[in-house]
Amino acid sequence: MHRYPQHLVTASLAVLAASAPLASPAYAQQAAAPAAAPANRLTIADYFNWEDVASPSLSPDGRQILYTRTWTDQLNDKRESSVWIMNADGTKNRFLVKGSDAKWSPDGTRISYIAPGEPGGAQIWVRYMDAEGATTQITRLTESPDNVEWSPDGKSLAFGMLVRQSEEMRIAMPTPPKGAKWTEAPRVVTKVKYRADRQGFLENGLRQLFTVPADGGTPRQVTTGDWAANGTTWMPDGKRLLFTSLRTPDAEYAWRESEIYAVDVSSGAISALTKRKGPDNNPTPSPDGRYVAYTGYDSTDATWKDAILYVMDADGGNVRALTEKLDRSPSGMLWSPDGSGVYFNVENEGSKNLHFVSLKGDVRQVTKGVQVLTVTDLGKSFMAVGVNTTPTKPNDIVAFDVRTPVLKQLTEVNADVLAGKELATTEEVWYTSVDGYKIQGWIVKPAGFDAKRKYPLMLEIHGGPHSMYNVAFNFSRQDHASNGYVMLYTNPRGSTGYGSAFGNAIKNAYPGKDYNDLMAGVDTVVNRGYVDNNRLYVFGCSGGGVLTAWTVGHTDRFAGAVSMCPVIDWVSFVGTTDGSSWYYNFAKYPWEDPSEHLKRSPLMYVGNVKTPTMLMTGVNDLRTPISQTEEFYEALKIRKVPTAMIRFNNEWHGTSSTPSNFIRTQLYLRSWFDKYRQPPAGKITQE
Repeated sequence: MHRYPQHLVTASLAVLAASAPLASPAYAQQAAAPAAAPANRLTIADYFNWEDVASPSLSPDGRQILYTRTWTDQLNDKRESSVWIMNADGTKNRFLVKGSDAKWSPDGTRISYIAPGEPGGAQIWVRYMDAEGATTQITRLTESPDNVEWSPDGKSLAFGMLVRQSEEMRIAMPTPPKGAKWTEAPRVVTKVKYRADRQGFLENGLRQLFTVPADGGTPRQVTTGDWAANGTTWMPDGKRLLFTSLRTPDAEYAWRESEIYAVDVSSGAISALTKRKGPDNNPTPSPDGRYVAYTGYDSTDATWKDAILYVMDADGGNVRALTEKLDRSPSGMLWSPDGSGVYFNVENEGSKNLHFVSLKGDVRQVTKGVQVLTVTDLGKSFMAVGVNTTPTKPNDIVAFDVRTPVLKQLTEVNADVLAGKELATTEEVWYTSVDGYKIQGWIVKPAGFDAKRKYPLMLEIHGGPHSMYNVAFNFSRQDHASNGYVMLYTNPRGSTGYGSAFGNAIKNAYPGKDYNDLMAGVDTVVNRGYVDNNRLYVFGCSGGGVLTAWTVGHTDRFAGAVSMCPVIDWVSFVGTTDGSSWYYNFAKYPWEDPSEHLKRSPLMYVGNVKTPTMLMTGVNDLRTPISQTEEFYEALKIRKVPTAMIRFNNEWHGTSSTPSNFIRTQLYLRSWFDKYRQPPAGKITQE
């Protein structure tokens, strides 16, 4: 129901492709046209027909599954969401209602979901699950609700919402004359964190908890004060809500500090359940309400520390750590129906699988495999549902019994797009870097790969820098491989999924040794003999953009580079990004001693750059503001290094939030790489 006629897809793609070369006649004449992908390969045009699935949940009786399905609205250049429903065995799969974030009522007779409504914006709706299927708009809010949760008795819904605060500086302004058109009053900012990427200015507001009758009515604010209330979790008795916050003086100056609180829904009385220095998050009560599982760790100055799963009594007493020896961060915690322990997802070495820990602290892995499995719900009959993906299988809904974990795939939402397509293959590789570090990576090879041929190589660098590349299906890489590129993506030191020590190995040393890990990976692939040494390319976004800019300042082995949404100058960055946390990633403040900030800034090595380097950043970016990109662009231009700056409209951090910009990103990147090669003499030439 969401597919577009092929002639419309082809025509729109032709317009985008025509706009992809830079707005320069010389560039257009010099750029080499890339070879068209064979008809049996995935193409960029297929992206318009691509769908995704998320957040499956079981009905209370375990007979049906709700999930969110997203598709591309090509005419309006956005991704749309709808709620679908199917039987627990995957049969009778059908559209239910436009919206997202659907939740079953405790008795299974209704669902809540988020969809546009009056007077505007996102609103909470409820749909009856009988034959009539009546829907009711429950709220008429002026701010968007989130984390909607049914009360255990099904009579009300809890949710979070921004509450704006007036924080004006009183000044004795003269009264404007009648009909005057004075300049709008300035914005008054007094908070440490006053803006956020993808949100903009925070308007002196804080998130608070609310409840509203499930039949509709006036929302009632439950939490108050000068602190945000994050998360929305009912205790099984329906009398309290759990949330995380830091309700202490000067809380806005704290770094990685939070506690778990309980608020009495009737009185608004708040009590702290955890009291330690360090972050505590994700409170998840046991079915009988006796215990609360949560994640956290003791305060540390490490830039990365894997979280531990804890359990405490419902009043905050008798705290015990259950996964201290696991050295991996638990996520998506789900109590066993019998209350014997907690199931949780774990990222490890590029894969993600389900684990279980008993209340005695015995940890075992439930599912195994080279896959990215995210379990989102667990029924009373021990049936689990989630989303699974592999390098050659996109996201789809799966179900399995956690006692005999054999996954059954229930959906195949992109089967029509992939019909008759030969996909790129992905090969895992481990190699040794400096200091003896073992680094994991993956080589993506085009369909029909021939080891006797010479292929251009793209090195893709992840951001974060504390994050993990994985083995999930990746449309972007499949598209590049369809156009004849071999790709290498790796998890250098600093990546998550390999333990706290590995993640913290870049403390006060980023970028640096992680660059050595990346180059060792390139050497590993080059030494296999099927890479064209004259066509090595590198790119990355955010932290990957930082390392791309660092790379071209430390080697000229690459024929072309694309640095996306980078940090170029740490001195100017730490005070202009959307938060103060990056100040803590250096041993000293820059006004005390700027030497470390300067040493780790790619700008300081621009004098070494010979590689043609294109820059791509969203004009609305608040995480790595476009001023960072401008600094590098001007420096490269002054040195007459071939460069171009692509300023993406309607983008915050990243360049691919809208479908057309995703396609532009792919095409601009390949257009830049197709333009340059490096002959044996080492001098960059244009095609």
